[in-house]
Amino acid sequence: MEELNKANESYLSEITKLIADARQRVSFTVNAELSLLYWQVGKRIKEEIIKTNRADYGKQVIANLSRVLTDQYGSGWSKRQLHHCLRTAEIFPDIEIVHTLRAQLSWSHLRLIIAIDDEIKRNFYIEICKLEKWSTRQLQERIQSMLYERTAISKKPELTIKNDLESLKNDRLINPDIVFRDPYFLDFLGLTDTYSEKDLESAIIAELQRFIIEFGNDFAFMARQKRITIDNRDYKIDLLFYHRRLKCLVAIDLKLGEFEAGFKGQMELYLRYLEKYEMIEGERQPIGLILCAGKNEEHIELLQLVKSNIRVAEYLTELPEKKLLKQKLHQAIEYARNRLLTQKINDDEQIV
Repeated sequence: MEELNKANESYLSEITKLIADARQRVSFTVNAELSLLYWQVGKRIKEEIIKTNRADYGKQVIANLSRVLTDQYGSGWSKRQLHHCLRTAEIFPDIEIVHTLRAQLSWSHLRLIIAIDDEIKRNFYIEICKLEKWSTRQLQERIQSMLYERTAISKKPELTIKNDLESLKNDRLINPDIVFRDPYFLDFLGLTDTYSEKDLESAIIAELQRFIIEFGNDFAFMARQKRITIDNRDYKIDLLFYHRRLKCLVAIDLKLGEFEAGFKGQMELYLRYLEKYEMIEGERQPIGLILCAGKNEEHIELLQLVKSNIRVAEYLTELPEKKLLKQKLHQAIEYARNRLLTQKINDDEQIV
């Protein structure tokens, strides 16, 4: 009797999986066709509006079309939806682009993406969403948390950003500047008032899954308080991760206060040890991330940390108001780009 029950469970499980897989394929096909349909509708609306230069004609076209389609096909063809269709056709004028996107992103994804005005930022979210296979909700959360502005790549010149995104799109080559962020939001740790580095570390381990979600899907946890011995002296790396696509170890050092110059030497020691004793064939050089409660940009610039494969980022245990965060991030982007421009000018003058 027991064997019969197990056999029943087996074939029921197989049938359930067949049905679930079929539904998933149907859902994917329907979503892809809807995305194409909405683009085609938007393209036709765009062509109709172009016929005249009257500003109010577009509104009239959309209002009339919404009324007719709703009468014939029911809900789902509101004026807002038709505006989404038109916007999609304006953002993606080439049907081949739409064919490529609909194979990996649903219409719900595209609606969020077309709301982004900046082309570079839009392309960033498209490529990372495809790479990490975000759900619509995850994409929305990333946009709301200003993920793009928090990445190191947003602080680079526009041409550099475009080239890195093209490499990611065409060759699946990912730049560390796309992976690392600043600041990191660790509000989910529940830390308030005073806490120690050990408290911070313990909270991260307890909420490891959410920590990795904030860092990025490709981070794999390897060790806590990784013990290393150099000249008979013991050291401990707070957290050790591995990044699958970068193919390298990532050592994380947690600091309660603001960044200090001495932190660089400590992290360099960790990285050189990992490079000598932990790296395996085919891996890239380890990267160090120093997480601080605050940082001083000039210290970081003068120490040239990037040349040592070290990055510094702030962490926030409480989320600031979005207006203040937005202002702070835009200031950081402007500062970084001006610094790069000044450096380029100085380099050009030296060549002359």
